[in-house]
Amino acid sequence: MPTIAIVGAGPQLGLAIARTYGTHGYDVALVARTQATLEDLAGELAAEGISAAAFPADVLDRAALAQALKDAAAHFGGIDVLEYSPVGGFKTVMTTPAATEPADVQHEMDFQLYGAIAATRAVLPAMREAGAGSLLFTTGAGSVDPVPQIANVNAAAAALRNWVINLHKELDGTGVQAAHVAINVSIGTPAVPGFPTAQPGEISPVYWDLHTTKRDQAELVFSL
Repeated sequence: MPTIAIVGAGPQLGLAIARTYGTHGYDVALVARTQATLEDLAGELAAEGISAAAFPADVLDRAALAQALKDAAAHFGGIDVLEYSPVGGFKTVMTTPAATEPADVQHEMDFQLYGAIAATRAVLPAMREAGAGSLLFTTGAGSVDPVPQIANVNAAAAALRNWVINLHKELDGTGVQAAHVAINVSIGTPAVPGFPTAQPGEISPVYWDLHTTKRDQAELVFSL
């Protein structure tokens, strides 16, 4: 069966994407820092009839991330879709543009852009050889329309967005899709009073669409 690897797998969007692909017959490789959390998610998916396995790795450890994806490919016989959506903001002090120093951006660059590049390098060669596959990357909508309160996070997200859209251009005609998903809602529960909120299961189908029917699309902004 085909396989999706979800980097940054968690109990909200990551689990919803796993369910979306799993119900279409995909195996699911779950990649994140905490083994116990991943095993809980894999067990939940198994109870729903979806084949899933845990491959713990911190995206800040490039070698460990590459090894986790290599192990996932060996376990399932390959990786057909990579979805990258780890959340690093909880360890980042948010800064406005004028107050931002280089160090304020560095952690988010490591987490968002550099981790995405490392994950891509781990799976793209096999996809190019097969002439098929998808690379899907997630940020908040501040990557497209930044807000002053989280300037350092938005800057790193915009860098990832730029790189993904450029990768989409480079891969045109190879059979491999690269696309960016910008989420312009709170997920699950409102993060800011009055800000639109969507449930993970409302968002996850866009990742299936980009892999199947919207392969010429480099970007999708999810809004309500």
